[in-house]
Amino acid sequence: MDEEAVRAAVVAERGELAAMLGELDAGRWDAPSLCAGWRVREVVAHMTMPFRMSPPRFLGEMLRDFGNFNRMSDRVARRDTSRLTDADLLACLRANIEHPWRPPGGGSVGALSHDVIHGLDISVALGLDRRPPVSRVGLILAGMRDRNVRYFGVDLSEVRLEATDLDWTFGAGAPLRGTAQDLLLVVSGRRLPAARLEGTAAARFRR
Repeated sequence: MDEEAVRAAVVAERGELAAMLGELDAGRWDAPSLCAGWRVREVVAHMTMPFRMSPPRFLGEMLRDFGNFNRMSDRVARRDTSRLTDADLLACLRANIEHPWRPPGGGSVGALSHDVIHGLDISVALGLDRRPPVSRVGLILAGMRDRNVRYFGVDLSEVRLEATDLDWTFGAGAPLRGTAQDLLLVVSGRRLPAARLEGTAAARFRR
């Protein structure tokens, strides 16, 4: 995969997300996202956590939660939203649009996936019409493997994902159709609003 193209997609995604967040009023920052238990502000705190946290500090935070990343990220996101204002979080994102952070073992595609998925956690939950370009989502789906699905713990047994706006399928079984971005959310373990998915298994993945 073209590293330069992926990095350009990361920069574009962050810039567009910053613009989207800049249009939200305080009520929407307080609204629930697709991430269970997180409001929009916790999602943004999590997205910007790598920009504020050095590797040694990250290790220390992980040790506090006995190596459990999900527990650590939830604790830190809640702590940071109690210390930082929405304006602080948005300023952090804007200041780090070109930040070279990559998740351990995930590379630049992992960084892109992180930003796109969490951006969708916000826009889909709020009913916004912002959609990342399907080509950008395709960069993530092109690298999708069984291990990615196992990481999120989603049950895709006997289901075949079929994108309606991209030449992409995954798995075997009853067809589950949706846009590439919605299927990315399915793979990521999110439950979607009604009518975004088609197929006999659609009810398994609705909110």
